[in-house]
Amino acid sequence: MKERIKSLCKSHGISMNKLEETLGFGKGYISKLGSSTPNAAKIKQIADYFNVTVDYLMTGEEKKEDPYAITSKDERDIAKDLENLRGKLMNGADGPLSYEGEPIPEEDTELLLGQIELMMRRLKPINKEKYNPNKNKK
Repeated sequence: MKERIKSLCKSHGISMNKLEETLGFGKGYISKLGSSTPNAAKIKQIADYFNVTVDYLMTGEEKKEDPYAITSKDERDIAKDLENLRGKLMNGADGPLSYEGEPIPEEDTELLLGQIELMMRRLKPINKEKYNPNKNKK
């Protein structure tokens, strides 16, 4: 890690002493990284300063973006689906929401919708991976 920071300093035209001073670290902090346990907050500060990830400082490799992570489009889709479902449940378009013949109170309907949202968020990445049409293409 010390060597990567040293290399970043060189490529940005800054000395390690100047970096330590700029970030408010003690003198020689970076030099001691090889022999002591690094402070996570300070490593994050260094990563932010150079606009790299902590993963890069630790391993030398950028963490690859998860292609199955929930995107902003997925967020909009989930919100739209939930709003559609909420409308149907609240106005009783298909009859009142009930359990064992008893109508479910509105507060419990909101709890149910919260659980459905959690399920949708959990299943979205699973379904993206399972039904990805490009998964077998190289």
